[in-house]
Amino acid sequence: MPNLVHHVHGKKRVRVARTWREGDVHHFVEWMVQVSIESDMEHAYKTASNKGMTTTDTTKNQCYVVAKKMAHRCSPEEYVMALGQQFLDCYPLISAVEVSLEEKPWTRTSVKGQPHDHGYSMQGPCTRTAQAVVRRGAAAQVTSGMLEFKVLKTTQSGYEGFFTDKHTSLKETKERILATSLNVQWTYGVGPVACYNKCYEQVTETLKELFFGPPKGGVYSPSVQYTLYQMGTAVVERVAEVQQVTMNAPNIHFIPMNVPGMPPFNDDIYVATSEPHGDITATVSKDRIFQAVSKL
Repeated sequence: MPNLVHHVHGKKRVRVARTWREGDVHHFVEWMVQVSIESDMEHAYKTASNKGMTTTDTTKNQCYVVAKKMAHRCSPEEYVMALGQQFLDCYPLISAVEVSLEEKPWTRTSVKGQPHDHGYSMQGPCTRTAQAVVRRGAAAQVTSGMLEFKVLKTTQSGYEGFFTDKHTSLKETKERILATSLNVQWTYGVGPVACYNKCYEQVTETLKELFFGPPKGGVYSPSVQYTLYQMGTAVVERVAEVQQVTMNAPNIHFIPMNVPGMPPFNDDIYVATSEPHGDITATVSKDRIFQAVSKL
């Protein structure tokens, strides 16, 4: 006989914006929120009864209720944990909640060299992400990250010594553009995290430093794989709270171009393309155990 072995419900693409007013200076965030709920509602699937169901409409509204309850500026991680706990506190039939969000890259704008009190422009390098799985009787499992962190360097990259056969068209090179749109997730150890915002800043700066190298001269990358491992190793060594980091690096290709009837270009004109592209992923942990990101 068929059995219902798993079920969740919730709400996706809830757009939440929040302003905190600190005197004349305003602080603004915009989040795209997703909530998945695990609950004792098997009967709603097997019978015509909706008794005890927390509707997806209520789920949406709670996103705004909790945003209002965050009376002081908070990190995305603090918000997703608070929202998950709100469902456990309000609805006894709910056993676990997964809350995730993406933060739009609004940054305070400057006018005539001065930070504006309430003006923002969208010019950040990537989308910040946060996720919390909150269960009854257990500590919240928090994951932080970023999407589409685009980085590029015009030199100090090559790729040589790989396996070739009759189907290989890629040529070895010691000089190429290296560019990618990084997707990064990291998890935390068992201890408390004093400031998620500081962790995010530290991870971002570490990734940039290891990808680009020193401002004068940079650092050579013999492969995306090698560079990803160096980046991940630095993150878990330098950011004490981070237990594990996973980096996905889809290539953004810039292929040297030459045009018939013209002298050969000096590797300074390119065909820009992202399709098809290589896709490389690496996970680096403080220990030898791979920790899957918590999901319902």
